[in-house]
Amino acid sequence: MIAVDTSSFVAFLSGAAGPDVAAVDEALSEKQACLAPVVLTELLSDPRLPRNVAELLRQLPLLETSDGFWERAGLLRAGVLASRRKARLADTLIAQSCLDHDVRLIARDADFRHFARGAGLKLVP
Repeated sequence: MIAVDTSSFVAFLSGAAGPDVAAVDEALSEKQACLAPVVLTELLSDPRLPRNVAELLRQLPLLETSDGFWERAGLLRAGVLASRRKARLADTLIAQSCLDHDVRLIARDADFRHFARGAGLKLVP
């Protein structure tokens, strides 16, 4: 499984180009794409999201949270913030979901590199 961040999914849906968009296309084609719950929430929050896209999103596997998730996410964020780097809450929750499930993340958002350096989040490409 490979998780897809909101930034890359939006780029994919808009027809943008880039290595992340190619990775999203490949993950979807190979039925390897999954979403962190926060990503599903962010994507479904678009009031103009076409119904067929919403249905596609609902069919993708979710990285469910497990016991201790919120504590681990808090500690992860504290570690990144302690190094004086940006750690948005949604990004932290996405990173923690990927870490808990040991899946790679496709993300256009460069802020995820802080979680890769500090906590070993695996990024694609």
